[in-house]
Amino acid sequence: MSFLDAPRVVTSRFEHEDSHTLSRFVSTGGYDGLRRALTMTPEEVAAQVDASGIIGRGGAGFPTGRKWSMLRPAPVRYLVINGDESEPATFKDHALVTRDPNQLVEGALIAAYAVQATQVFLYVRGEFALGLERVQAALNDAYRQGAVGRDIFGSGFSVDAIVHPGAGAYICGDETALLESLEGKRGFPRVKPPYYPAVTGLYREPTIVNNVETVSSLPWIINHGGAAFAALGAPTSTGTRVFALAGDVMRPGNYEIELSKPTFRDLIFAPELGGGLRPGRSLKAIVPGGTSAFWIGPDRLDLHLDQKAVADAGTMLGSGSVVVMDDTQCMVRAAWRISRFYRRESCGQCTPCREGSGWVENILRRIEAGSGHEDDLGVLLDICDNISPEVSWPSKWPPQQTTICPLGPSIPPAVVSSIGMFRDEYMVHIKDGGCPFD
Repeated sequence: MSFLDAPRVVTSRFEHEDSHTLSRFVSTGGYDGLRRALTMTPEEVAAQVDASGIIGRGGAGFPTGRKWSMLRPAPVRYLVINGDESEPATFKDHALVTRDPNQLVEGALIAAYAVQATQVFLYVRGEFALGLERVQAALNDAYRQGAVGRDIFGSGFSVDAIVHPGAGAYICGDETALLESLEGKRGFPRVKPPYYPAVTGLYREPTIVNNVETVSSLPWIINHGGAAFAALGAPTSTGTRVFALAGDVMRPGNYEIELSKPTFRDLIFAPELGGGLRPGRSLKAIVPGGTSAFWIGPDRLDLHLDQKAVADAGTMLGSGSVVVMDDTQCMVRAAWRISRFYRRESCGQCTPCREGSGWVENILRRIEAGSGHEDDLGVLLDICDNISPEVSWPSKWPPQQTTICPLGPSIPPAVVSSIGMFRDEYMVHIKDGGCPFD
């Protein structure tokens, strides 16, 4: 079976214009997964999720079943859905929130039952105006359907859910910063230990934080069984995943495909997916897992979309964003723009991130403007080493960090990758006093 023949787990309704409506949702099996889950014990539901092998789709790639098993016993337990997708060129969760909000609500309720949560919070990025409106409408419909609230579908299980708009800070993608924001405080990542919100989370109570795509997969897993999900992909990366393909391809967009079997070449060049590059262009570099990932070159096109394989290659699938850059793109400018984003989004708690991001952005801007010096490259690498010790090219994964959260180590990859792969391009900027792509 071709990877293109795999079932669509979370995007099956996208072909319908009214995919966000309750009528379309119910007519296509909506709430069947929740009803089935409620006939099982919470332990049986959790066992199916564990058997599926699904890992978090938000970037960290932590096994969902294992995360649930770490939940500390307590009278009060919270479930928080992380819909604060805000990494540049990452837009898969946005689509799921906007196009199928009822599925998100159903998945959240299945998770709430499995972990016996006493309250659910749907934390959605504030800029997703339409998405917020539709999630709230879906939640209102769920209350009217008896799918949330007291005695859900007559099962005896009760839980309430709240939609909470985020304030637009990238740092709130970190689960502990999100919890701080949810408590009404500034979105600062928490000092660790405790390392996991499952031990001490929202309001210092045990909390599970799951990504939008992760919980949106749960109705399918419960309806078809964890083994059916695990049969897709490979043991190191099971199921399907939505990839947000952007950049210099003919058909940018969200594509849900089976993991492990396809390669970056398939994703970028298959006519049904990316459709290849523009006529006459050649591939220069790929950002494989969001802007915090180390870049790969054309020599890695046949690398499989597998969590372990990509990590062994020194980078990550991360947020599911794949950015393609062809030979018309300036790599210095790309690294500068990425560093500028992280400088602006740093919360400022940690000195290496707060100061290092500013130095990196200033030096890259100077080089791009034609005022750089050859010594600047060594300074950039030294700063990156202070943020993420022993960072190097070829890259290693995962990187080390000197900061409370992973935003710090997100800064060096673009810098180290661009210098390692395109040092000659930097030297042209420095020696010619300007960008050759202008």
